[in-house]
Amino acid sequence: METLVRLNRTVQAAAAVAALLAATACGSSDSGSSSSTGLNPPDLKAQSKLGKTEGEVNLIAWAGYVEDGSNDPEVDWVSDFEKQTGCQVNTKTAASSDEMVKLMKTGQYDAVSASGDASLRLIASGDAAPVNTDLVPNYKDVFSGLKQQAWNSVDGTAYGIPHGRGANLLMYNTEKVSPAPTSWSAVFDDASQYKGNVTAYDSPIYIADAALYLKATKPELKIEDPYALDQDQFDAAVDLLKQQNANVGEYWSDYLKEISAFKSGDSVVGTTWQVIANLAEGEGAKVKAIVPKEGSTGWSDTWMLSAKAEHPNCAYKWMDWIISPKVNAQVAEYFGEAPANSKACDETSDASFCDTFHATDESYWKNIAFWNTPIEQCLDGRTDVKCVPYAKWVQAWTEIKG
Repeated sequence: METLVRLNRTVQAAAAVAALLAATACGSSDSGSSSSTGLNPPDLKAQSKLGKTEGEVNLIAWAGYVEDGSNDPEVDWVSDFEKQTGCQVNTKTAASSDEMVKLMKTGQYDAVSASGDASLRLIASGDAAPVNTDLVPNYKDVFSGLKQQAWNSVDGTAYGIPHGRGANLLMYNTEKVSPAPTSWSAVFDDASQYKGNVTAYDSPIYIADAALYLKATKPELKIEDPYALDQDQFDAAVDLLKQQNANVGEYWSDYLKEISAFKSGDSVVGTTWQVIANLAEGEGAKVKAIVPKEGSTGWSDTWMLSAKAEHPNCAYKWMDWIISPKVNAQVAEYFGEAPANSKACDETSDASFCDTFHATDESYWKNIAFWNTPIEQCLDGRTDVKCVPYAKWVQAWTEIKG
């Protein structure tokens, strides 16, 4: 079965969107509950019970998340949903988190498969509604490490249903990189050894990877959360990435290009996803991918309900369906990620799939700092300093790449 991954997660957030996030996070005329992170979303209420389904549902999703057989007749988990619920599925495939945020603001969509670099924006602006998890029976079987997390909830209120997760790994050519690296220093402090053959993920959120490395190697910076950086911490991460830039041969956002680069030898070390490492190795590249000793960043996607949803009952039905064991297993294998439902591993066609993607290993995920949206109110709880908001990350990324 062909594996699909997100085609391009390069996030190029518009300043207006980021400004809206900052303004909302600071508190506005909307009344909201006080948050330990400083986030102050509008006071929206979750749906209390399900009503009659509306006959259709409009979704925004990453490529490979909503398959109806049109791309591959063997890959279809939408048709049975439509038959069982009477909800016709209409899908808009998005290429970036920023596009998802913009589409959600139109009010024309009922739900979105948002990543952590978009979810807080949707919560803060009031575009995402709280979700009543009691109306999603399969939620009870979601791995505990995905519930009530900083990117999908605020002070105990859930704003979505976890879909799956993955880590950003260090991949290296086993014939050209020796000794085998155990640290992100291979792409930062020691990157000059592989000048021109280092690769990095092309996104402002990659600044967090540098911050994660500095958290371990520069304790004097006192970095606690790679998505909560005050100006000094942020400047240190940006400086490190500017130094790295001299050694980078290519920034990647298309997984096929990264596979090709490792096969040809144009890239010998850099960040990757497990599914890319599997595909590259399957195509003959001499590669290995690891979580370095400092840990890694990662992504966890969440199905979020629009506050303006015209078809909320069908949307709830969809959220329960997509994390049901069999369907969640199908999506995870097709896309290449760890499933969210703990029972999905019994349904995968590949008996070793969940082992490969560490689906049930919660100790593995404790070393992963999942993407989150930087805001002025420091996500690590500090109140004596302002953190650098996402709009500044976007500006800095342009400077880093020159």
